[in-house]
Parts: sequence; C-alpha cells; structure tokens
Amino acid sequence: MNPSSSRSLCESIRARYLAAREQIEIAAQRAGRSAASVRLVVVTKTHPVETVRAAVEAGIRDLGENYAEEAVQKIQALSSEVEDLRWHMIGHVQSRKAGLVAAHFNWMHSLDSLKLALRLERFAQEAGRVLPVLLECNVGGEASKFGYPAATPADLNALCREVEQIALLPHLQVRGLMTMPPLYDDPERTRPFFVRLREVRDFLAARFPSLAWNELSMGTSADFVAAVEEGATMVRIGTAILGPRPPKD
Repeated sequence: MNPSSSRSLCESIRARYLAAREQIEIAAQRAGRSAASVRLVVVTKTHPVETVRAAVEAGIRDLGENYAEEAVQKIQALSSEVEDLRWHMIGHVQSRKAGLVAAHFNWMHSLDSLKLALRLERFAQEAGRVLPVLLECNVGGEASKFGYPAATPADLNALCREVEQIALLPHLQVRGLMTMPPLYDDPERTRPFFVRLREVRDFLAARFPSLAWNELSMGTSADFVAAVEEGATMVRIGTAILGPRPPKD
C-alpha cells in the first residue's frame, strides 16, 4: 500500500472510530453511565495487516480477532511497532488452539467449556501469565451458536457447576460474560438478549461474590448502542469502523 493510500485509509478509519465513540458516549449518558466505562474493541478478523496497521495509526488499541493462527501473524507483525496493543480473542477456540490464545492474547471473551478452560490454564501457566476470561453465554438458544446455555434454571445450575471448577484455576481470571445474540435488522429485537445477559451476570455475581463480574461483552456494529444502554462494558465493532471484511480464504 502506497503512503497516500495508507494515510487515506487511516483517516477514514479514525473518522468512523470517533463517530462510534460519540454514539457510545451518547448512549452511556442516556443510561446514566460514563462513556469511559465502555471499551471499544475493533474487530479486525480477516482484514490484512496493512488495514490493522492503519487502525493502530488511527489511535485504536483494542483489537478483536476470531481466528487464533491468523491473529498471531498480525500480533507478531505489529508487536515490534506498538507496545500497548490489547488483543481480544472473541471467536470460538478449539482446544488445540488454546496455547496460541494463552500465549498471545490479553483477553479471552469466548470461554465456553471446562475442557477449554483446563487447556488455557495449562498453557497460561507455562507462559507465566494470568489470562482474563469472559464466559460466553448462548442467551438466544441458537443451535448454531457456541456458549453456555443460559435460558432455564437447569441451564444456570449447570453453568454454576462449571464456574465452580473454573474459579479454581489460578492462571485464569473470570471477569464477566460475553454473548453473540441473534442478528436482527432492528436492534430493539436484540435488546432483550442484552438484558438477559445482564441478569445472568447478576445471578452469578450473587452466587460467586469472590469473582469479578464487572465485564459484559455484547453489541456489534448492528446493535452496540442498545448494548451500551443495557450495560455493555465492551462492544465489538468491525464493519462500522473498518468497512466490509474481505472474504476469508
């Protein structure tokens, strides 16, 4: 990418980033919250390193990825250039990729099984790190989505049993919950799922008061305003800031 194109891309990303931050600020004010309580994670999955570099040059520091191997290439390419980047794993992680996540990411949003937690614990210990994790909850009940079921009392009892075991792992730090609700054109149809995640968080906070439950990762380009209004502390925005994703090979 030539310098002129790189500069233009950086400027357009920065403009969209600032516009999203302004929407977050307005939504937070409506909810009686500080905009500083909402972290904007820019989703860079399938975007090339050049686009991610332009985002970093635009001032973005929180970057979200879905695919561990693809992300590690970007992390390694940019780590020597910028020291204060924070990488968030937001996609489903196969157990065999746990080592990459434990070694390279600052946040894990999508912990969805005790099996994966045990693998992350092993590799985080080997790396000498403590990894902040969010438990992914499937509040929409979609068979195609990953995450802990969280619709019924039986679901919550099963989730509590998992949390009891995860809480014992010294190199994982439970910090809250994440969800990927059904995708609707109207964000108001998504709002009840954000409310539900907050209710699940409050339930778990009462059952496990020794753990930190301060983070709710919810809301994407289509519905992040509603998510902030319902308590999101992390929103994951890709297309609205970086533009359409290139197809994944």
